[in-house]
Amino acid sequence: MHSKNIKLLSLIIPVYKQERTIRRQIQNILAELELLSTPYELIVVVDGTDDRSLEEAGKVHSARLIVTGYKTNHGKGYAVRFGMAKSHGDIIGFLDAGGDVSERGLSMMLEHFTWYNADIIVGSKRHPVSKVQYPLARKILSWGYQQLTHLLFGLNIRDTQVGMKLYRRRVLEDVLPRLVVKEFAFDIEILAVAYHLGYTRIYESPIELDFTGASSITSLSVWRVIRNMLWDTLAVFYRLRVLRYYDNLNKRKWRFDKELNFNVSIP
Repeated sequence: MHSKNIKLLSLIIPVYKQERTIRRQIQNILAELELLSTPYELIVVVDGTDDRSLEEAGKVHSARLIVTGYKTNHGKGYAVRFGMAKSHGDIIGFLDAGGDVSERGLSMMLEHFTWYNADIIVGSKRHPVSKVQYPLARKILSWGYQQLTHLLFGLNIRDTQVGMKLYRRRVLEDVLPRLVVKEFAFDIEILAVAYHLGYTRIYESPIELDFTGASSITSLSVWRVIRNMLWDTLAVFYRLRVLRYYDNLNKRKWRFDKELNFNVSIP
């Protein structure tokens, strides 16, 4: 599939407490998307109105921009799924707010869809041509988590947690109704379930990442984040391998939130 054959790219930006940076980031992302030969829509989802992020995002005007949100914070996974439910693209992706991951990697990710005829493309810190700057402690934790997810789920990729990914729409239509995690292990749940269902064409793409500590998790205890990540990841494994919750035979057990049903149009 050549990128020129993509009918529409839907890019979702989950936002939480980014009032100081979100307007500029949206402007930068729109400028980058304009350089592509692919039609697009940009969907900004404000995950809780705890600050002025919604107001700041609304100050950017573009015919291809949708700014939406809700009052109560539910977590990144919920916000991304909310945005996906509003999307129309045949390729759907998300990019974390905050600016740690550069939007300049989007063009390469789309090219990787072309080269590999992929189901999913993930931005990867460990791609050989990625440009990354982040502390040694985070490198060690990231490496350890990557080893764990490979052991549990058999994914043949070196990085699952970078906040920039692209999915083929048919993959999300099959996977999203089955998902449970709304916060810490959303990334690994969607990858593990997709792989389990036979969407094995999952590849890595280079990124530019500059983590200076100004991240959305700085307001939380780092150890609490690690604990919750591990707990949610093991829960995904338990549902996948023991309960077989994600299998087609368990379709009646999948829980649908109306606003997150992928086939529901949200007013």
